[in-house]
Amino acid sequence: MSSSKSRDEIWDEWRELVNMAPKELEDWLDTEESKQVGDSDGGESTGHRSGRRIVTIKRTNKDDLTADQWDHMATVVGYVKRHLSQGGPDDDVEHSDWRYSLMNWGHDPLKND
Repeated sequence: MSSSKSRDEIWDEWRELVNMAPKELEDWLDTEESKQVGDSDGGESTGHRSGRRIVTIKRTNKDDLTADQWDHMATVVGYVKRHLSQGGPDDDVEHSDWRYSLMNWGHDPLKND
């Protein structure tokens, strides 16, 4: 693993930061907004592809996760933390690319849970 975090630490942060349910994330990934944000090479953006992997991971039992899935979970946690630390826009967060990008990575900053 590229990070020095234990799987327990990754798991705890993942559960805290990835606050969208699998079905909620799937529905979001089907929207035009989700497909318009993020870096892409003409195909699917990195975040959108990540979102599809997150849905699979969230539907996998913790004990059944592969090393590759753990690595991706660590990547997701790092991305969400970096993105949140940058802060969102001052107005209309709900319709911002900042929020849409985070949602592709499984985190909706407007959810208060």
